[in-house]
Amino acid sequence: MRKEQKVEIIEFLKDKFTNTPFFYLTDASKLSVEDVNKFRRACFDKGIEMKVVKNTLAKIAMESIENGDRYTPIFDSLKGPTAILFTDTANAPGKVLKEFRKTHDRPILKAAYIEESIYIGDEQIEALATLKSKEDLLGDVILLLQSPIKNVLSGLQSGGQTIAGLLKTLEERPA
Repeated sequence: MRKEQKVEIIEFLKDKFTNTPFFYLTDASKLSVEDVNKFRRACFDKGIEMKVVKNTLAKIAMESIENGDRYTPIFDSLKGPTAILFTDTANAPGKVLKEFRKTHDRPILKAAYIEESIYIGDEQIEALATLKSKEDLLGDVILLLQSPIKNVLSGLQSGGQTIAGLLKTLEERPA
């Protein structure tokens, strides 16, 4: 590979690492071409961009980003064949990996970078697949905030009906 190509790839990766909040490092080696294509299609369908990269170029790209030292724990995972899954939804690659692994023994999860948190190892797939997205978490917070208000309103409404019913009963009662 020529130096110009390497520089171009490093710049591409720097841009991806800077502008994509979540990425997963995987090893899809030993999968047939057909299976790799199936996995790529599954990723594409979920809005995940899969790039096979040279580990040294990925490491150089990470190190050259401002605050690139936050990626240091990932460097040990940059060994052997590596495919990076870039995504805007933290749990999407985890779900795709979990689903794909029902019928295949790979790709193996090497590491994942999720909002300043780093997950190392294939045993993290379940945890990553069940992560809630930002939208899900906001929805949960709104639901929690609405719940007490609904209880108060419900209580007031039922109490109002009870008082009205009580007054009507007292009114109709023979003296």
